[in-house]
Amino acid sequence: MPESAEPGVPAGRLAVRKTYKLFVGGAFPRSESGRTYEVRGANVALASRKDLRDAVVAARAAQPGWAGATPYLRGQILYRVAEMLEARAAEFGALGVAAAEVAAAVDRWVWYAGWADKVAQVRGNANAVAGPYFNLSVPEPLGVVGVVAPADGPLLALTSVLAPAVVTGNTAVVLAAAAHPAAALTLAEAVATADVPGGVVNLLTGRAAETAPWLAAHRDVDGLDLTGLTDADLARECESAAAETLTRVRRPAPEDFAADPGTGRLAAWLETKTVWHPKGR
Repeated sequence: MPESAEPGVPAGRLAVRKTYKLFVGGAFPRSESGRTYEVRGANVALASRKDLRDAVVAARAAQPGWAGATPYLRGQILYRVAEMLEARAAEFGALGVAAAEVAAAVDRWVWYAGWADKVAQVRGNANAVAGPYFNLSVPEPLGVVGVVAPADGPLLALTSVLAPAVVTGNTAVVLAAAAHPAAALTLAEAVATADVPGGVVNLLTGRAAETAPWLAAHRDVDGLDLTGLTDADLARECESAAAETLTRVRRPAPEDFAADPGTGRLAAWLETKTVWHPKGR
């Protein structure tokens, strides 16, 4: 009997090859178009405009419940994502993700999880006013955030743009870097087993040039992170489309994802609500 070509598979048995699907609404559907592309010998779903619309619908439906969860609970759930990534370290290694990057991504999820119940104290304020009133500024989530993930690394860069978007109560539609779909979808598998409600994170694979303009123009997307776009013309097209609906845009710029992330990305996807309340006598 001939030996198997796959390590760890008994001789004479063909290994089941994995087909990487999309991650939408907590499920793993194939692209409605039926299209795939190949990366490192694996078939990966090629997302269509219809897939993107489905992802935005899922994100919008999940957003009120996720925003309504207590910050402590959101932090615990994101910490669970870190635990799931740690448990899959060997799997990421087999996909070509360096052990140091996996460790950094795990730490980044833990770091943002810790901010869940602290961001209100840092970004909010009790304002001094001339009158018998309390005046309070409170940060609130923006809504649905579209993200074009950078190709700087398979896992850490994706974590660095996704975690700060969702920790404060937003939901996300992410266009994964075309060169690293397997690592992105393995992260999605960790998210799916970490008690993250379906629709909070939605991840599409394929070509950003096909889907990013539709994401930018979608009227139910509130924020747009173009960090992963390296084509200046495409970035301008997306920014122009987003302007039609007053969508908040984070423009692409060089970024060191291994550095201290600070709170800039947390603040980028927050609104500030200021309320007045009369003081009692």
